Amino acid sequence: MEDDLKKEVEKKVPNAGGFMIPGTSLLNKTGSWRTFKPIVTDKCTGCGICATYCPENAIEIKEVDGKRRAVIDYDYCKGCLICMNVCPFKAIKKVIE
Repeated sequence: MEDDLKKEVEKKVPNAGGFMIPGTSLLNKTGSWRTFKPIVTDKCTGCGICATYCPENAIEIKEVDGKRRAVIDYDYCKGCLICMNVCPFKAIKKVIE
């Protein structure tokens, strides 16, 4: 999928002035920018509020060990901690990377 997306971007945006081909966050994993890393704890109820507010769409609600929980894709999470701040159950903690 990433190769198809990259080819489509290359068709629409010519390489001008030596700049790299732009891409979406699907092409550019941005998780390495993180200073803080949000960690989902056992308090998570899977309500989905964190996923709704995540600006990078890096959180999904999935079934984990028979419970609905937030699962963070750290390839794209930039560590803004909005998820931690909006969680009504205080189920997301931060660690410094």
